[in-house]
Parts: sequence; C-alpha cells; structure tokens
Amino acid sequence: MKKSIIAAEAAPKAIGAYSQAVMVEGARLLFISGQLGLDPATMNLVGGGVAAEATQAMKNLGAILRQAGCDFGAVVKATIYLADIGDFAAVNDIYASHFQSQPPARAAFAVAALPKGARVEIEAIAAL
Repeated sequence: MKKSIIAAEAAPKAIGAYSQAVMVEGARLLFISGQLGLDPATMNLVGGGVAAEATQAMKNLGAILRQAGCDFGAVVKATIYLADIGDFAAVNDIYASHFQSQPPARAAFAVAALPKGARVEIEAIAAL
C-alpha cells in the first residue's frame, strides 16, 4: 500500500514532526492529525474560549477533508481531547452539528494539557 501526505493550505501547518493527514491509498483511509483551534493565517489559537476553539478545529478538519476530496460524511472515527471534561457539552454541540446523520464512532478524553495551551483537539479517520 502506498501512503500520500495531504496538506491543506486552508488549515494550520503542522507545528511538529507530523503531517496534517496521511492517506493510505490501497485501503482508501485518511488519518487526520489532531486539529487545534488554530487560525491558519496567524497560527495562533482563536479567542473566545473552548466553543470558538472547537469551531475552528472543526473548520480545520473540514479543510483537510476537502483537500483529500471528501467531507465530514466520510469520517468513520473521531477522537476529542479536552483540557477540561467540563467543556464536553459545549464541544459536543459544535462537533455534532457537523454530523447530522450517521455520526462516526467517537471517543472523548480529558487530558492533562494540550499543545499551545489549547482547550480542545480533534482528530479523525475518514474512509474515502
């Protein structure tokens, strides 16, 4: 199987040793790295708290999905990382708005800390 790197200009550039997404071509799977609420133009977290960060993280995921030729309907698994599990309901509402029918499998975890002091990070796997 061959892998291809997906890099979307409309999503933040990687801030470490990782790719925005990797497509496994034989299996037609797309593995999207965790997306923070970073503004792609400034590479800074958006202001406005966890809801604004979650909204931007989902925009970033959407940009990567579009670059790979698909949309949120292709997502089969997502993982949400939260700096505070108390933010789950707010993040869940924003996340759910992108999956009106047949939502993917999902896990959500509270973690000790996220890069850049983020409140939320969301990763996904899509079937193309």
